[in-house]
Amino acid sequence: MALSLLAVCAAAQSKSYNLARWIEIHSAVLKELNRSYVDSLPVDRMERAGLDAMLAKLDPYTVYIPQEENEDLQMMISKTYGGIGALIYKTGKDADLFINEPYAGSPAARNGLQCGDRILEIDGMSVYGLDSKGCSDRMKGKPGTELSLKVKKVRSDEVKDIRIVRERIRIPDVEYYGMLDDTTGYLVLGGFTDGVASEIRSAVQKLKSENGMKRFVLDLRGNGGGLMNEAVDLVSIFVPKGSLVVSSKGNEAGENREYRTVKEPVDLTIPVIVLVDSGSASASEIVSGALQDLDRATIMGGRTYGKGLVQNIRPLPYGGQMKVTVAKYYTPSGRCVQAIDYAHRNEDGSVGNIPDSLRHEFRTAHGRIVKDGGGVTPDVELEFKDYSRLTYSVVLGGIVEQYVMDYVSRHESIPDVDDFHFTEYEDFIEFARTKDFDYRSSAMTYFDQMKKELRKDGIDNTMSEELDALEKAMNMDKEKVLRLKRDEIVPFIEEEIAVRYYFQQAGIRIRIRYDEQLKKALESPMVNL
Repeated sequence: MALSLLAVCAAAQSKSYNLARWIEIHSAVLKELNRSYVDSLPVDRMERAGLDAMLAKLDPYTVYIPQEENEDLQMMISKTYGGIGALIYKTGKDADLFINEPYAGSPAARNGLQCGDRILEIDGMSVYGLDSKGCSDRMKGKPGTELSLKVKKVRSDEVKDIRIVRERIRIPDVEYYGMLDDTTGYLVLGGFTDGVASEIRSAVQKLKSENGMKRFVLDLRGNGGGLMNEAVDLVSIFVPKGSLVVSSKGNEAGENREYRTVKEPVDLTIPVIVLVDSGSASASEIVSGALQDLDRATIMGGRTYGKGLVQNIRPLPYGGQMKVTVAKYYTPSGRCVQAIDYAHRNEDGSVGNIPDSLRHEFRTAHGRIVKDGGGVTPDVELEFKDYSRLTYSVVLGGIVEQYVMDYVSRHESIPDVDDFHFTEYEDFIEFARTKDFDYRSSAMTYFDQMKKELRKDGIDNTMSEELDALEKAMNMDKEKVLRLKRDEIVPFIEEEIAVRYYFQQAGIRIRIRYDEQLKKALESPMVNL
């Protein structure tokens, strides 16, 4: 016993000694640089870079947040900020500033701002010379303060002075809920901020009592997580009170805890489907992992992100804060979903291939085998739609967004969402063909790379005729490529247009129309739980 105690004390002393040694070295280096370096010392820049590099050696989630970035932290944690509630669009410092999308019920919407309205001045200052972030920072501010905008209306070209009182804007986590058919309820969840579980509980109760819901689909695809207690409260809707949802284990005794449901369930028998993908992380994995381990839901889609780490916010001097990983969490079966190697992932952020020898088996409540080491593996895997390179180019490159803003400026209204279908694709082609974007196919990009490699090897001249013939066969002009990918691109245009007239929930209703993975989930047999 004495030897064990001695070993513990020695380890603690060694840890303290190492820390003190490096603090002393760091201080000495800074003092020496400050005294003898030939140029003025950029201390702030050096120290921030040093802190970021140091924390990056730990994990991707332990980060330093200086005082000036606290507002961004608040936005990340609670999805709230002080402002008018609108997305803006500006391509550069010398470009026009447009209202892209006001939020439903926001001060911007109530004051008549709409997609395509051009903002000329913010509080008497011209927007020219400011980038998009600079404009956004000026429009944000303390709730209750007034913002003055000079606006040129999108269709009338009338210039108006508009005064708007800023409010605390909250971006909702429950992005949509409703009935997919006579018996199936559906809810899209974008995050886990404070109070969201109560919203979901109310939505489930309403779908049951008012719409006769007999089956429930919880869509966690792309949900990056949030507060652990909200995940626990969400699970409590479907499992008995007192059920273990998640446990955490860390270095400090206070981080070794079990989290059990403390509320009465809404329904213990209704079939539940949870949709997940490689973007479902953290609290999303707590929910899907717990419902899977408790054999209470069928998890469908793709393997989740693999983030089984718990972070806390700790205060630092001069108003700074540190988001620090303090524990790992474990699902009811005892597995940790943290990716074994979270530093190396696939291009889409998903967990790479994990050898079975590194994974461990666990058992669900009814004895089904589940494994740790890299996210939650769904009970039913569903194929994802694989979009072409062109579609990514026109959507992520802003071509669709630019077209939609032009479309809105020319159309005062559109039919109701369920009746709206975009039929003016030739108009989009005419718009897009004048824009600069990479319209090469994936095959063409590989071909271009192959030619570079052949040139490096000095053998491109020996097969120039063959290469020219193949390039000619593969090359397509911009309009031809756009027509070829019509069925892929139209849903994105349709969704973006609907959002501009009827806000975000309308966009999700359009998305449901084309969601093949959701349709396959509804057709798939439930796992025998």
